[in-house]
Amino acid sequence: MNGLEIRVVVADDHPGMIAGVRHELAQLNGIRLLATAADSTELMRLLATTPCDVVVSDYAMPAGEHGDGIALFGLMRRRYPHIQLVVLTMLDNPAVLHTLVSSGVTCIVSKSDAVAHLGPAIHAANQQGKYYSPTVDTVIRSIDWNVRSRNAEGVLSQRESEVVRLYASGLTVNEIAERLHRSKKTISSQKAKAMEKLSIERDVDLLRYAMENGLVGSSAPVAVSPVQSEES
Repeated sequence: MNGLEIRVVVADDHPGMIAGVRHELAQLNGIRLLATAADSTELMRLLATTPCDVVVSDYAMPAGEHGDGIALFGLMRRRYPHIQLVVLTMLDNPAVLHTLVSSGVTCIVSKSDAVAHLGPAIHAANQQGKYYSPTVDTVIRSIDWNVRSRNAEGVLSQRESEVVRLYASGLTVNEIAERLHRSKKTISSQKAKAMEKLSIERDVDLLRYAMENGLVGSSAPVAVSPVQSEES
């Protein structure tokens, strides 16, 4: 292998995105795509056997056993500190980008921007530099870094947080009620109360809130504690 080549592994759970990235990187001199992964399980197995310089990873890949987002990136940093990271994400909002930058991620490409931004991002990451694609750069410049991101701590009760976490992980209201030994009516009420406190009106926004704030996706599986009653 040419010592000047940057060896890259790509992880994304969307086959179309993988195909686009593969096509883009094939056009670039000095970058060699070694392998691809569809989730964190495949990615960590690859990294154990495939020496590389840079990982290009989607932020949200919930199917893998190692989680995704900040939890996955932290695991990669601990196990393979020499490997650099480019985060590829469709979540172009301040909460996610604030968390990424605060955790030390310096190369971020939005899926809203042209895939051509991956080349410069990979080169920057390989040099331990910084690269934000245009959409990411615009959002990051708008962030007030003196204000902490909104989170559930101190806003939701413990039981409301439990309901939000489990709902966002894919369980129905009935399944949550069964798991927590509460009535369906109680679970529905706690979910509605959580949404009211968070000023969220749509279920899709509740799911995004949970992922962006580490309640699911980038978190380990939730351990549910026994409850004594149905009151919140």
